Amino acid sequence: MSAVAVILIGMVINTRNALSAQSLTTGFGFLERSTGWDFSFSVIPYDISDTYTRTIIIGILNTLLLGILGIFFATLIGIVIGLVRTSKNYLFSFLGTVYVETFRNIPLILQAVFWYSIVSHLPRPRSAHSLGDVAFLSGRGLYIPWPNISIVALGLILLALAVWLFLLPTLRTRLPTMSLFRMIKRLGWIGLLGAMLAIAYVGRIPDTPLFDIPKLAGLNFKGGVRMPPELSALVIAIALYGGAYIGEVVRAGLMSVPRGQIEAGYVNGLSNFHIFTKIRLPLAVRAVLPSLTNQYVQLMKATTIGLVVGFSDFFFIISTSINQSGQTLELLAILMVGFLIINLSIAFVMNTINKRIALKGYEVKA
Repeated sequence: MSAVAVILIGMVINTRNALSAQSLTTGFGFLERSTGWDFSFSVIPYDISDTYTRTIIIGILNTLLLGILGIFFATLIGIVIGLVRTSKNYLFSFLGTVYVETFRNIPLILQAVFWYSIVSHLPRPRSAHSLGDVAFLSGRGLYIPWPNISIVALGLILLALAVWLFLLPTLRTRLPTMSLFRMIKRLGWIGLLGAMLAIAYVGRIPDTPLFDIPKLAGLNFKGGVRMPPELSALVIAIALYGGAYIGEVVRAGLMSVPRGQIEAGYVNGLSNFHIFTKIRLPLAVRAVLPSLTNQYVQLMKATTIGLVVGFSDFFFIISTSINQSGQTLELLAILMVGFLIINLSIAFVMNTINKRIALKGYEVKA
């Protein structure tokens, strides 16, 4: 250990001396300087006079948005593909296999460029595809309704939903009977819905409707929220690519359920639906959570491909900041620490869920 410490200290000293010889300053003081440059998309309001600190925070938020959307849709696709792959219908199973082998073996960066070329060539706003006159798809992006509530209220709603979903596995293992769990679960969902509606009502922006629906005004849409083509293409690419891997994870989990437990369900008169929802799916979820954690971390790291389509994610912001400020080592350190914290947080949440829903077994002592 002492030899490693000496080597690291020597590397730091040599680096500082080399930078000083080239009249390059070190440190994080540049974070308070104004950037003076703009980018295409931001989750929160942004101005070119904002500091590097705020710009980096925006990059992190953009990456989290892309990662959460990509992981969410990849999970939905993966569940469907996993079910299709385990189907006894040969056609469904074959189509699932074709999907997995296609999207898993094409590089993700190539898929991102492909989908971006399609999304960016959609019709202009005046000829946009309408989705029930509340959402519109055009070459400038996807326009969808958005609630007219404050960021704080939206955060409280998401927090309440996350806390309730986090508590459900604990309630199921702690309550003495399943009927009591079902009753509390129903009451909990009703209470959660009521609390979310109350928060939305209190946190609504004054003198505005609850939802801001986009409408065509001139050559573009006004109102709602816009999902730019870069973000749309990346979400599609990550969802389809990740769905292929998650589908295989789900398939392995479903196939790992012992046949004897399924036959026991048939013996007790359970239907195919109840056998799947009460036996196969719960046991499969417990089996696949560790592998899903790895896939989620990989998909979050895959968000760095946003650079190829010009999406202002964390990696893009750091790269641009390096070119503008010259603070290479500091910004690379921020990039590495940022992704380390994000991925460790994903692993912590997934491992916590895994521990809460794990079946308590018996320890065999020698």
